[in-house]
Amino acid sequence: MASRRITQETFDAVVRENIDDFEMDDDDALRDAVEQFDSQGVDLSCIVKAVPITSEDNQGDQTQAHEVLQALDALKNSGDVTSISADSEIICDLKRFTEQCSVGFAQRYLAAQKDAYPTILSCCKKSLEEKESVTASLSALSALTNGQPDLLDPEGQNLLILILSKYREDPAVTSLGFRAVRHCCLKHEQNRQGLVKAGVLPLLTGAIARNTDCAELVKEACATLRYMTFDDDVRVAFGNAHEHAKMIAQDHNGLKIIIAAAKAHLGNTPVLSELCATLSRLAVRNEYCQDICDLGGLKFMMTLLADSFESQELVRQVFCALRAIAGNDDVKDAVVNAGGVTLVVIAMNRHMGNQHVCEQGSACLSVLALRKPKNCKVIMENGGTLAAVQSMRTHPDVVNVQRQACMLLRNLVSSMENFCQPILEMGAEPLIAQALQTHQDLGDVGKAALRDLGCEVELRELWTGKKGSLTY
Repeated sequence: MASRRITQETFDAVVRENIDDFEMDDDDALRDAVEQFDSQGVDLSCIVKAVPITSEDNQGDQTQAHEVLQALDALKNSGDVTSISADSEIICDLKRFTEQCSVGFAQRYLAAQKDAYPTILSCCKKSLEEKESVTASLSALSALTNGQPDLLDPEGQNLLILILSKYREDPAVTSLGFRAVRHCCLKHEQNRQGLVKAGVLPLLTGAIARNTDCAELVKEACATLRYMTFDDDVRVAFGNAHEHAKMIAQDHNGLKIIIAAAKAHLGNTPVLSELCATLSRLAVRNEYCQDICDLGGLKFMMTLLADSFESQELVRQVFCALRAIAGNDDVKDAVVNAGGVTLVVIAMNRHMGNQHVCEQGSACLSVLALRKPKNCKVIMENGGTLAAVQSMRTHPDVVNVQRQACMLLRNLVSSMENFCQPILEMGAEPLIAQALQTHQDLGDVGKAALRDLGCEVELRELWTGKKGSLTY
């Protein structure tokens, strides 16, 4: 894996040398520079692979800079402006900067290295009183922080909350603000906790409740709520993911608000997928799973499965949500009694070629089967086992598909030993054995499935507690 790094200036100097000294055209000069550094093991992921544009500065001299830096310089040159009006040239510069940041991460990284964050933050402060200007500034901030959440500081957190509070009745501005919040919270626990303490959660749930019919805002707000429940920052030992989910569900009535919003967008697949994904992140307690069921969430998911078989992404997210709420044993029975097993099996068979649908479908059935002999019988009778075995056969190289199918098979035979022979007749044993050879990470789950199916399996005792003593 490439580990060496260079600066943008070094890369640009090599490109310019190819053009000036070796008389290459721009495309060849770029290609040659990239090939040179790739051959040396240099990581170019943060390098803008383009020839700098020549322009005139304020003194009439010729300068060369990448387009994103030219846009940034224009914003910096407007530093003495106290406010940004709708007809200001600064708005054009902000839109140009946003467009360049949206080209790729390298452009955003280069801009951040040249102090873009304080410049854009200053623009946000100056644009508070006018919708068009605050929209342009928020768009620039959202684009810049995408993939760079470390840029946000406490001042930026407070400013985001201020804008969201001031424009809470404006869906367009609110949606942009939520997108910026989301970009700043991905893989950044400190930002999540800081924004939650500043009051972002009631702003999110309140926006959904007030603008249920606005698809874009509902989608952005739900996605942001979901990000607040992530535990993806490797720099911290413990995050507040569970606590944030509890606050959303319990303190801010999030479950009821989200389910009500879902019922308002029955024909909008992207919104429904996001709503289901958010519900799956909030079902972190036994009582929340039951609440989702009681509020009509289960009935709603069954309707989605019955009516939306063609959408692979929506099917996958519904599976995730069903898997989450079925952590409650009473909800397990409710899902099965509502015909959930049949719908899951039909959807799996319909999208057998999609590894994610197969993975989540098997996982959903596995949870429904856990400690529930009656549910195991329903799964067996409705072809759930056969669908899981077929998914193993269809996706032999996907470890998560193999793992979830093995867990389902194990849960089935753990409760109903008489299912062992029918499952073996489906060809489960050679498939599990093949998966064990292909995927080292599958060891414990695969061997446990073979053991419970009554097959021969080598189980090694890794430690017996003998021969040796503890030393201090």
